[in-house]
Amino acid sequence: MTQIWIYSLISVLIVSFTSFLGILTIVFKKHYLKGFLLFMVSFAAGTLLGDVFLHLLPELISERGFSAALGLNIIAGILIFFVLEKIVHWRHCHLAGTQDHTHSLAVMNLVGDGVHNFIDGVLIAGSFLFSIPVGIATTVAVVFHEIPQEMGDFGVLLHAGLKVKKALFLNFLSALAAVLGVLVVLAIGIDAETTAEVIIPITIGGFLYIANSDLIPELHKDVAVKNSIIQLVSFLIGVALMAGMLFIPFAEAGHDHSINGEGHNEIHETAN
Repeated sequence: MTQIWIYSLISVLIVSFTSFLGILTIVFKKHYLKGFLLFMVSFAAGTLLGDVFLHLLPELISERGFSAALGLNIIAGILIFFVLEKIVHWRHCHLAGTQDHTHSLAVMNLVGDGVHNFIDGVLIAGSFLFSIPVGIATTVAVVFHEIPQEMGDFGVLLHAGLKVKKALFLNFLSALAAVLGVLVVLAIGIDAETTAEVIIPITIGGFLYIANSDLIPELHKDVAVKNSIIQLVSFLIGVALMAGMLFIPFAEAGHDHSINGEGHNEIHETAN
């Protein structure tokens, strides 16, 4: 269990520090920034869907099979993200400078981003509880999704009139909610059944929602042939990254860390 704590906390700290990449929005020229974000949003969509269909879902099905309950919990994950977006008015402005923003929207953005990051922490911790390789793959997918999102969030704060240092600090503070998410999951001591039957399916549903309802629609706003090709290539690179992780040594060894059955007892005893 100690190993899971270490992996989870390091992962969410890496995710949290992506908030400082928002500074790139004022360093890059607008033309280069748009090109970078175009690549990152497409790439993030590929990594999220790649994680779902190459890591999370296959491993979950191989160990537990596919059932109506699993399908319902995946749908529940989609609905949870949908409802949160409605209630908290989440604004994932991945392409900075495309909309006008008000001060109230900046406050709402910080609150919504905090909730989002808290859930990221829960999902990352749950993924590591399921297995080490799934946790690593999920962290990678979350990190690449966070990069364009955090840059957009930083842009919102600047448009609301905040100074650069204050915007960076508040954005980082909001990102640290991911650490709280990990602490809540691991401190409560969520069991194997809850992780496999609830957290992982919700992670799958959440990633499907973000990729298909948030990232991909953003890409449809740019219909230029050249940019569309960049989007497609970037998306495929993201999927390829997730596919490549299947062949990394930790993926094979990671199955020894599965939370199911005897594997969970063995690692738990070893860790303690």
